Amino acid sequence: MIPVEYAALVHGFFEMLALGVGTAFYRYLRRRDAAASVLHGPEFAVAAGCIFGAAFGNKAVFWIEMPHLLAQYWNTPTVWLGGQSMVGGLLGGLIGVEIAKKMAGVRRSTGDAFVFPILLGLIIGRIGCFLAGLADGTFGNPSDLPWAIDFGDGIPRHPTQLYEILFAGGLWFVLQRLQPRLADRPGLLFKLLLVAYLLWRLAVDSLKPVPFAYPLGWSGIQWVCLLALLAYLPALWRQYRTGTPVVV
Repeated sequence: MIPVEYAALVHGFFEMLALGVGTAFYRYLRRRDAAASVLHGPEFAVAAGCIFGAAFGNKAVFWIEMPHLLAQYWNTPTVWLGGQSMVGGLLGGLIGVEIAKKMAGVRRSTGDAFVFPILLGLIIGRIGCFLAGLADGTFGNPSDLPWAIDFGDGIPRHPTQLYEILFAGGLWFVLQRLQPRLADRPGLLFKLLLVAYLLWRLAVDSLKPVPFAYPLGWSGIQWVCLLALLAYLPALWRQYRTGTPVVV
């Protein structure tokens, strides 16, 4: 692990790297597929909706996860600027894209182009989370498993950041294999990504400390994942059965 005084700097660097590399990969895939530029017309509106929606969702779900901090430090500007949530970013980006598409008159599905850039950004970002150790707050509960890692407090813990990197790599492999078969159902690949990630977080967050316990002892992120799955699974099932996209 890196020294605690450098943890925020290193974590921030990997966040920016994940965003930059993910964006560059997204643009590369669009150029490869001869898609329209994201800098003009309706495509720009979709990209802007994704960015602003993800930024809002990022913070909103973080505060759902940490309501006790909001109540304690609501008048501290730096606290409002801190905190990230991948779940919030995904759900906020989804909502932002749908709002932007409605305003710009875009009716086709656009989510599939984001799938692999999202996974690449997730992998890079979780490297930063792992290196930041205890300062990041994404570590797991104490464990006596052979691969448990001491992040600096003398307690071996589940390296849940590494679990997520492995999950993202495995999901990339599966979705890449499915991509040709889903080419005639635009939007379904993104739905599979989102549902898989929500299920993953619902499960893996049970291995993490709960900063604020909601009913059943679940964290705020787990409840957000469950509610999002209940709302989104019907869209996935409908498109799988009929081929008709509902959103994204």
